[in-house]
Amino acid sequence: MSKKRIRDIRHEELIDAAIQAIAEHGYAQVTMTDIAKQAGSTAASINYYFGSKDQLIQAVMQLVLRTLKAANLRHLKMAETPYDRLMAGLDANFDETLFTSATCSIWLQFWANAPYHEGLARLQRVNRLRVTSHFRAELRQLLPENRMATVQQALQNYIDGVWIEAAMNPGPVDAKAARLEARRVADLLLKGG
Repeated sequence: MSKKRIRDIRHEELIDAAIQAIAEHGYAQVTMTDIAKQAGSTAASINYYFGSKDQLIQAVMQLVLRTLKAANLRHLKMAETPYDRLMAGLDANFDETLFTSATCSIWLQFWANAPYHEGLARLQRVNRLRVTSHFRAELRQLLPENRMATVQQALQNYIDGVWIEAAMNPGPVDAKAARLEARRVADLLLKGG
């Protein structure tokens, strides 16, 4: 196993500080100074490692998307059937490593700003296509063609809605309860007429 470079460690520290500062101040209001203060560093240090606030924000979103991908792979390891793989995809979106108050808040703020920042818009498009592709691959094996797109869109809208609700309400989130409820919704959609 290779050792982490100091540069990589500092990147992680600054990204963690950005997550905390954005959760506290909001995306639009957070400054490089706020992030630097959270990291026990300087704004110049952030510029050195990331170049700008926008590039740091993109790095934060890339971390969130890597966390989602890792959760998805973990949940898929146990999945054997198309139904299991569909549920694994839902579970990954509400994994404890991802579905936290801070991450939900940041996610909502970033996607609200994505139309105005090409880097964030690209990340949003890639993520949306990845989730759509995963759900469609499994739903194609579970539903007739005329219901597949509607159920896929409903599941994605449900996930987005739960994340928005979690971001709008202060306090801790319950990832396990969110997974169970998402599975219930998916079962209702799969059985629906």
